[in-house]
Amino acid sequence: MRRFFILLSALMMSFSTYTETKKTIIVLQPFNGFPTEYIQYVEKELKKVYPLVEVRAPIPIPEYCKNSSKTRYRADKLIDYLGQNTDKGYCTIGLTNKDISTTKDQYPDWGVMGLGYCPGNSCIASTFRLKGSDKLEKLFKLSIHELGHTQGLQHCPETDCFMEDAKGKDSFKKEKDFCKNCKIKLIKAGWKL
Repeated sequence: MRRFFILLSALMMSFSTYTETKKTIIVLQPFNGFPTEYIQYVEKELKKVYPLVEVRAPIPIPEYCKNSSKTRYRADKLIDYLGQNTDKGYCTIGLTNKDISTTKDQYPDWGVMGLGYCPGNSCIASTFRLKGSDKLEKLFKLSIHELGHTQGLQHCPETDCFMEDAKGKDSFKKEKDFCKNCKIKLIKAGWKL
């Protein structure tokens, strides 16, 4: 009987170690020119809800990611670029202060604050459209929204949820937290909410 408990304990410890190593590491990947204090703020706030966060050194933003008129960077191309450079077990959020866009309905070059594939291994957030004295808080909410998409969360109908669809507007003041349903999904993915 004692051998059974020792074997059971060993199996539980190895299973616990196995599940711990399966958690995704979130990588903050700033592009050149992105302010250090912004990176530090997002890192600090993210670590309150998800402890496995790494910050990488800034990298150049690829020129081939510009739109056809060379006025903005395509968010989808940036996500693809980041995704190709994201190892298994990691999820990368690109941080930029450049103007970014995507295709939305009949608009081939719709300016956005951020974009994330659902699910995916990378997303992008830009401070270009963030205004006001609470810009850092807005950046964190934008970042956590796009990371939520990478974790499989769709837009949420709850108006105070981080996953609410902004529909091109600044709705950050209303957003307070993830709603109950979104929290359940993220807790299963290892978030501490």
